Amino acid sequence: MATMTGSKIRQLLRIPSLLSFGRDSRNHLINKRFCSHDVRRVTLIPGDGIGPEISEAVKTIFAAAKAPIEWDQVDVTPVKAASGKYVIPQAAFDSIKQNTIGLKGPLATPVGKGHVSMNLTLRKTFNLYANVRPCKSIDGYKTLYDGVDLITIRENTEGEYSGIEHTVVDGVVQSIKLITRKASIRLAEYAFQYAVDNNRKNVTAVHKANIMRMSDGLFLKCFREVAQKYQNIRYSEVYLDTTCLQIVMDPSKFDVLVMPNLYGDILSDLCAGLVGGLGVTPSGNIGSDGIAIFEAVHGTAPDIAGQDKANPTALLLSAVMMLRHMELRSYADKIENATLDVIREGSALTKDLGGDGTCSGYTKAICDRLQGST
Repeated sequence: MATMTGSKIRQLLRIPSLLSFGRDSRNHLINKRFCSHDVRRVTLIPGDGIGPEISEAVKTIFAAAKAPIEWDQVDVTPVKAASGKYVIPQAAFDSIKQNTIGLKGPLATPVGKGHVSMNLTLRKTFNLYANVRPCKSIDGYKTLYDGVDLITIRENTEGEYSGIEHTVVDGVVQSIKLITRKASIRLAEYAFQYAVDNNRKNVTAVHKANIMRMSDGLFLKCFREVAQKYQNIRYSEVYLDTTCLQIVMDPSKFDVLVMPNLYGDILSDLCAGLVGGLGVTPSGNIGSDGIAIFEAVHGTAPDIAGQDKANPTALLLSAVMMLRHMELRSYADKIENATLDVIREGSALTKDLGGDGTCSGYTKAICDRLQGST
């Protein structure tokens, strides 16, 4: 079994929480004729549960920072098409296609037959092939681990989440794991270029090719091929179970972790737990057609919805990722620094962050920092 040699995690390009993307995805997205002060339209999907509250918090903070963003708010509640399939509403589809950038709150998917996951639908509709999650320790927010600084990059369109299932006979259901060369090469190229652009030194492919020899074997074959083009990046392969064991023992062994869909779903949440949970973890999804959607990956928390108890940090830091992706780095730095200052100071934190504050109070504290810095 190949394992990754230990090394100190490199600090990314002056950005405390590593909320950035690779050069190739930015070039697809940014029209270079725009200057930093030009107003950009961004599709906003508030989501369900606490989604509208934390979305409003982000909008308020962006306004305080004078970020040049105009929000195009849409609803993605699925509608039934003539084919009988559930799809996103046409207005939401058109907005995302036109703006090419989206920010999404949490979306609920009812458990049971006939309910479609809108998160999965968005990924498939816009071919959002790479999910990128930075996991970095936050100064002043103590967890069991210090100095965590790693990235998970998850293939987002196939694997066990391809949705190919059928009943073989009564009582026997088969679910097909789909791995293609096209998707694997595309992910590998993105991951290695991301490492180069963001001063990362190590890329690790996480797999179970010892069991799924053909599917995960193809995934690894593609990564080995692309790795040959990036001789300055150390490449390694580690079994999924070994990765989980090693990462909870010493997260500094890893830098950029790349994996198929299901493994990424599980491992990215595990990594979020190292730094305090999904409530402080940003996320972004990159598409091959120049579309990117940034999101909070935590749940909708319906039990506290409308009670001013929600923590907007994950969506806010995802929005900071979005700004950096749009080359609006000065605004991203300003908002991120104000947020980290408020967390470090500690008096306005929401309950899940260890305080007894409110969403509105936390938002105001960040706005006050922003206005005090101008």
